[in-house]
Amino acid sequence: MQPEERAVRFTCGGAWLHGVLSLPAQAASRGVLIVVGGPQVRTGSHRQFTLLARSLAQAGIPAMRFDYRGMGDSEGIPRDFEQIQDDLRAALDCFLAQAPGLTDVVLWGLCDGASAAALYAPGDPRVAGLALLNPWVRTEEGAAKATLKHYYRSRVLDPGLWKKIAAGQFDLRQATGSFVGLVRSAFKSPAPSAQQEAGSASLPERMHAALRQFKGSILVMLSGADLTAQEFAGLPSASDDWARLLAGARVTRHTLPGADHTCSRREWHEQVVDWTATWLRAA
Repeated sequence: MQPEERAVRFTCGGAWLHGVLSLPAQAASRGVLIVVGGPQVRTGSHRQFTLLARSLAQAGIPAMRFDYRGMGDSEGIPRDFEQIQDDLRAALDCFLAQAPGLTDVVLWGLCDGASAAALYAPGDPRVAGLALLNPWVRTEEGAAKATLKHYYRSRVLDPGLWKKIAAGQFDLRQATGSFVGLVRSAFKSPAPSAQQEAGSASLPERMHAALRQFKGSILVMLSGADLTAQEFAGLPSASDDWARLLAGARVTRHTLPGADHTCSRREWHEQVVDWTATWLRAA
């Protein structure tokens, strides 16, 4: 039998939120709540989240995707990924009510949706696992180091660049200025941010604290040609705490060479779905 797709709506903070359930005929006891990266709606780029939910349902895994407040069909004021904790809790309430056979849920997120899921998970015992695709841990220093290591290295080896230089079609002064600025950002001693001055930790520090506190299984999937992914991949070399966390037995890591941020090619998307389904069966 084909999985059922069911439109749902639920309230959060006085606003109506809208989502879609993908329910297999014989459902597993663990479901997947998809947390979109912003600003996006529940379909995702190139229908990424729609296809993910349907593929999981075909594999017997219930899935739900939704628009949080201020996005897509949902009411309310737009908010960033650090302000959707109540939205996630309301979506989980709806998911479990609509699929009463579920005993727990995995949060699956892309980019800052993955970061939102990680920050939320320790506070809700219904969350049994986290599947994180290209998590957002952006800092000025981290972004600069990732760009220098991955973008500039590939550019130097690109024959097209040297053809432009030889033909006088390359603005060397502008490129040099950009490169020097990145080097300064990557290796300077960072000034305290407003958050740090107020006593708050940086995003990577808060992400680490949340993932360390969370006791469930964690799946990390990184795209090989995405700077957001490469910034996350650089955390273990910059932090012993991150190195220990990501080397732990409860963390499964995969890298997809050549893939972009949203895994836009069919083969990339199918690999992400396969990694997710395989991990869910083993977790």
